[in-house]
Amino acid sequence: MTAGTRNVAVVGVALSDCGRVDDVTPYALHAQAARRALADAGLGREAVDGFASAGLGTLAPVELAGYLGLRPTWVDSTSVGGATWEVMAAHAADAIAAGHADAVLLAYGATPRADIRAGRRGGAFAFGARGPLQFEAPYGHTLIAKYAMAARRHMHRHGTTIEQLAQVAVQARANAALNPEAVFRDPVTVDDVLSGPMIADPFTRLHCCLRSDGGAAVLLAAEEYVRDCRTVPVWILGTGEHVSHATMSEWDDFTVSPAATSGRLAFARAGLRPDEMDFAEIYDAFTYMTLVTLEDLGFCAKGEGGPFVEKGRLRVGGEFPVNTDGGGLSAQHPGMRGLFLLVEAVRQLRGEAGARQVRDRAGNLPRHAVASGTGGWFCSSGTVVLARG
Repeated sequence: MTAGTRNVAVVGVALSDCGRVDDVTPYALHAQAARRALADAGLGREAVDGFASAGLGTLAPVELAGYLGLRPTWVDSTSVGGATWEVMAAHAADAIAAGHADAVLLAYGATPRADIRAGRRGGAFAFGARGPLQFEAPYGHTLIAKYAMAARRHMHRHGTTIEQLAQVAVQARANAALNPEAVFRDPVTVDDVLSGPMIADPFTRLHCCLRSDGGAAVLLAAEEYVRDCRTVPVWILGTGEHVSHATMSEWDDFTVSPAATSGRLAFARAGLRPDEMDFAEIYDAFTYMTLVTLEDLGFCAKGEGGPFVEKGRLRVGGEFPVNTDGGGLSAQHPGMRGLFLLVEAVRQLRGEAGARQVRDRAGNLPRHAVASGTGGWFCSSGTVVLARG
């Protein structure tokens, strides 16, 4: 953090019940995750003076704060899709560092799987045809089609193969097999990925994230709170955020995501390089997201993401573990999944990940990690660099 300001740590993280949750409302999932995160930190509800949430309620986060029994003096309802939670964490860290809040709770919960089963919503990601989106709506641009077009551009320009993209799904599933909370744990092969039903060329079903229910919560606090907490602090060293475009026609280069900017800012503010990270948690609604984000964060050169993801590099125990819980492709994906990236990164840095725990060859716990969320159709990005206390 900047000289003269307070350091900020993540002191509590938790998930609600996840996966198939048919009889619980999104509000209840928020509350369950929030209670668990506070218990994880060893702090009471009265310690929380800041609250951030998005995606639920007419007046988010006002309704949720009331439901949770909070009366915060600092709030944030920033909503930029899947990157929301990394961006909110950045805003919360800035507020705590400046003394505008002492302890900020981030909470999320959604039941898209249960809602579709009950007929409360459709399966399509629908948008109203107003504003800039009206100019693409007549062409049938669905969310997945936008990502598929970007993947095809990368394949055309850089020679990335469909087998390399499939490797992302295979290795995510291998990591999920080590995670008892993951929805899908049975191993898959490249052939399984390639032979699945086509969803949007080149993506077959296993190139796409699952749909689940679930929630998560993360508690950030000022350094003076750390001594009262029961957990090892995980410090926020640097953050970055960036918004790129609203429509595909405004996107300058389909092979460059906004993580190229948010990552550069986060690493510079942390005073660390990408090669000093021990693992990464990356938003993976589709396999291409993982590959291109690895490039844009600087873990390999542009165009080299295909070879980079081969040979088991992304697995727990591999050269550079990515999405150690199984990610949105295999663990859980209840909508805006960015908060789950922070939960998993913190658990790994604290040494609480069980069979999927990342360690170096000497058996040491990781020291540094990066979590990077992406929103919309590569419209937004938030990146957070973390360190074990």
